[in-house]
Amino acid sequence: MRETWFYAAQRITAVVLLPMVVAHLATIIYASKVGLTADAILARAQASPWLAVFYASFVIAASIHAPLGIRMVLLEWVRMPRAVAGWCSFVLFLLLLGLGMRGVAAITNLGGLL
Repeated sequence: MRETWFYAAQRITAVVLLPMVVAHLATIIYASKVGLTADAILARAQASPWLAVFYASFVIAASIHAPLGIRMVLLEWVRMPRAVAGWCSFVLFLLLLGLGMRGVAAITNLGGLL
């Protein structure tokens, strides 16, 4: 039963991440085409609470998606015991979530909240 939930969670986060990755890449292309400086980009990120929510959601979804994929690689290719693979993926989840949210806090107004 747990495997079904892990499978579903990874597929759902993939669906959530797809438009977010496209939007992120489109933003990068736009910023480079119009010649925005790093200071201008940072100012825009700090002025928009929506960007803070967008990137926090992006980090949460990626922090769930990637460790679940790594867990499956460890189970199927490395033949790691299920408990060990689970703990490795959980540690990776915590690491990605912590570092990602720290990054979001550093470039948005969420810095005062985290």
